[in-house]
Formats: sequence, C-alpha cells, structure tokens
Amino acid sequence: MEVNIHHAKTNLSRLIVQAEAGEEIIIARAGKPAVKLVPVLAAKPKKFKAGALKGRLFVPDNFLDPDPELEALFNEGSVFPELSLPRKSESEAAATEGKKRPKVASHIRHESVVAKRTRRAR
Repeated sequence: MEVNIHHAKTNLSRLIVQAEAGEEIIIARAGKPAVKLVPVLAAKPKKFKAGALKGRLFVPDNFLDPDPELEALFNEGSVFPELSLPRKSESEAAATEGKKRPKVASHIRHESVVAKRTRRAR
C-alpha cells in the first residue's frame, strides 16, 4: 500500500496496525516513495540450555566442609568487637534495676496531637 504524507499523518494509528499485521506500507512524498513502515520485531529471549557451563565451573571437594574461623566468630566471639558495649558491674545493675526509664521525645508526641487537633478544626 502506498500513501502520501498527509494521509499518513492523519491515519498513522491505522497504518501502524496494518503494518503490524504484516502489510507493507510505503509513504510517498510528491508521488515518490520516501519511507517504508514496517513492524519492529522484538528480540526473542534466549532459552536456558541445561549443561551450558559443563566443564567450565570447578567446585572443590571441601566445599561443604565447615570453616573453623567462621564458626569461631559465631560461637565464641563478637562479630564486631569494636562495637561491643562494656558490661555493667553487679552494683550498677542492681542500682538501676528498680528505676523506670525516662520518657524520650515526649514533645514530639505532644506536637503530633496538637497537629491532629488543628487538622480536625479546619
């Protein structure tokens, strides 16, 4: 099918549908063919082929054996020793046992309550 530029501009959506259906659309300028409208074929995804890496990978025989250094970190020591907090002595622990924790950021809670009240009043 050959159409002029004006017809192509006004009916572009229809021409695209026809090209996707397989029809060859040629757009002409002053009666001379200028461009061809063809569908873009999407690249098909490559299928997975089982055994494609056979002979290219190496897994050592001791792959599943436990690592003594890693086990020592989990079982014995601290993972981040520089971040570990000092332990309280028994006298400090006994002194703070009965005390309540101080309220933190009570002004933030107050401000949010005030904000809710002002929103409701509007």
